[in-house]
Amino acid sequence: MRYLKLFLMSAALLLGLPAVGATITLERCVELARENYPLIKQYGIIDRMVSLSLSDINRGWLPRVGVYAQGTAQNAAPAFPDMLGDMLDRMGQSVAGLSKYQWKAGIDVSQTIWDGGASKAERTLERAKAEQSKASVEVELYGLGARVRELYFGILLMREQMAGNSLTIELLENNHGKMLSMLANGTATQADADMVEAELLQLRQRQSEAEGAFDAYARSLEILIGEPLGERELEMPSAELPGLLVPERPEQRLYEARIAVNDARAAAVEPSVMPRFSFFAQGYYGNPGLDYFKSMMTGNPSLNLLAGLKITWNIDSFYTRGNSRRRSRLDNLSVEAERGAFLLNTSLTTESDLAKIKAMRNIISDDRRIVALRESVRRAAESRLANGVIDTNALLTKINDENQARLSAVYHEIQLLQNISNLRHNVNR
Repeated sequence: MRYLKLFLMSAALLLGLPAVGATITLERCVELARENYPLIKQYGIIDRMVSLSLSDINRGWLPRVGVYAQGTAQNAAPAFPDMLGDMLDRMGQSVAGLSKYQWKAGIDVSQTIWDGGASKAERTLERAKAEQSKASVEVELYGLGARVRELYFGILLMREQMAGNSLTIELLENNHGKMLSMLANGTATQADADMVEAELLQLRQRQSEAEGAFDAYARSLEILIGEPLGERELEMPSAELPGLLVPERPEQRLYEARIAVNDARAAAVEPSVMPRFSFFAQGYYGNPGLDYFKSMMTGNPSLNLLAGLKITWNIDSFYTRGNSRRRSRLDNLSVEAERGAFLLNTSLTTESDLAKIKAMRNIISDDRRIVALRESVRRAAESRLANGVIDTNALLTKINDENQARLSAVYHEIQLLQNISNLRHNVNR
């Protein structure tokens, strides 16, 4: 047996499976479920998206370059007055005037010098939105812990129920053997033996149901954590209450992130009413050029350059700035109201959990005595059976009472641990 265990442990290590006899905690299951849950990938996606957004905003400071070409035909074009044209003709100067067919090909360059703080406000807003998205993901992932806890405690309860049923099955098998011996000796009837056997078969059915529930819980937990439990035993969680009952839930960080986004939106209103300064340059080759007189004299295309500073000021935002500020304040008040309701409900749930824990501890304090008394009564019934005093119904009742007392005691202990775990989850401590 010793060598078999060593072999199984070695095989588990080689295959990457859990070692025989290993244990796993509730906290580790929650951690594995988070790592395995597809939504965890959102963190990386959010980081990449905000990186792209910030990159686009920063590129707003790069020079804007545009290349163009155009050709036009018009029904009239600037020309010299007839008197001046005649005078130039007499002087031997031929003046063609501007052609009605004009063309140009060039490049425009502009460079922002100051955008009124718009890019800075946009970067702040993008970062705030990213934090809000991450906080929202964290809230959903935190809710995953509640599902893990339900399955974990379901497994613990089924495990203890199966252990209790096994003890009772053993008792019934022993008593059934005694009943068969008494039947062979003529001190018991077939009906008495049948009653014990029927009870034994019913208990085995309940054991099969418990095993099915255990397997279903275990399989669901394996799917959530992304790995097989194997032979690992689930550890009983701690029965210690958290030191602090002040909640530290991810929902609170989500409320803070939402307020930060509202504040960033409000701050982004100010740059919209500020003037913007930029440098621009234009260069083109075509006809006519910037020197219209020369173009009228020669009719030849030319290279033309133009540069300067530009100021733009859109005052439309002045009309809506006040409403934008008031809207942000109202949004923050709405978030504060939601946070207040959440904290109130959390406080009520905490008090409810504490009351359940106190009541369960009072119940558990009597469970051991009840089990001991039921066991004593059952032993007395078995003693009467051994002495030839047959009361099969009474014996089965006593065995069932003891089994029920054991199951109730186990249920109360598991329920106490689950209530404490719920309290820890409620305050995130």
